[in-house]
Amino acid sequence: MQNILQNKFILAEGSVNEIIRRSNIKLHPTLANAPLIYKEQKVFLSGIYKSYIQIAEKAGLPIFLTTPTWRTNSERVKASQVRSSINVDACHFMQTIRDEFPNFSQQIKIGGLFGCKNDCYTPEEALSAEEAQEFHTWQINELVKGGVDFLICETIPALSEALGIARAAAQTNTPYIISFVISRQGKILDGTTLAEAIKTIDSSVPKPPLGYAVNCAHPSFLLPEKQDKSIFHRLIAFNANSSSLDHCDLENADCLHVDNIQEWGDQMLELNKKWGVKVLGGCCGSGVEHIEYLVQNR
Repeated sequence: MQNILQNKFILAEGSVNEIIRRSNIKLHPTLANAPLIYKEQKVFLSGIYKSYIQIAEKAGLPIFLTTPTWRTNSERVKASQVRSSINVDACHFMQTIRDEFPNFSQQIKIGGLFGCKNDCYTPEEALSAEEAQEFHTWQINELVKGGVDFLICETIPALSEALGIARAAAQTNTPYIISFVISRQGKILDGTTLAEAIKTIDSSVPKPPLGYAVNCAHPSFLLPEKQDKSIFHRLIAFNANSSSLDHCDLENADCLHVDNIQEWGDQMLELNKKWGVKVLGGCCGSGVEHIEYLVQNR
């Protein structure tokens, strides 16, 4: 992983779930896209990941992909009565996709993805550090068992839950990334600054994260000019929403919202060129066209 991060520009996938929503395929009500790995729709799901790999391969750029396991925590898996091995199985599903690109496989890194326990836009529902360490350990260990290259927790709305996740992930031998949801004020949704969160976590665990990220926010939300410049030594990735609407507006929308791709892409590329954020990808509302814009204009 450290060798890959020597690159100045690394792609990440765009949205997977948004592309599924544009089709006739239904997401699972509690596990999102994870159960698709067992169904006939797995061909469609693998096709989404392959489309991102093909963009990266053509451009000669490394790419970070994530397992479809954002919502497969212990509580949801038990309640849904799916295979308890679903996280491990999802890792193997992703590795099978990577194996289809033998001449490029070393440039494809698979992250074991998981999210916060509760609503990612409601920081008051976040777990305490102690609760989070206990709650997330099972899924972290399952993803490690699956052989991922790194762990990544996304859409974390509060420092407390992020700290517990870091404590749990630090107990493994797998590098990990913590990705926050931020408001349009450039802060984590619980009001903590990125600088404070990074400093707190880095100084509180025996093995700090490989780096930090932001996801599920428009690139304009970061306000890099107003951030403590120390964060850019540790902020390595941004997976951005395609719309600049607030999270609550996107959550309650009855249609897909996508801003001008050029404006989105130019703001993303500035994060790389001016601020050194290495890994760029998409989140809600994004697709192949967003990742292609980044490649073509980098």
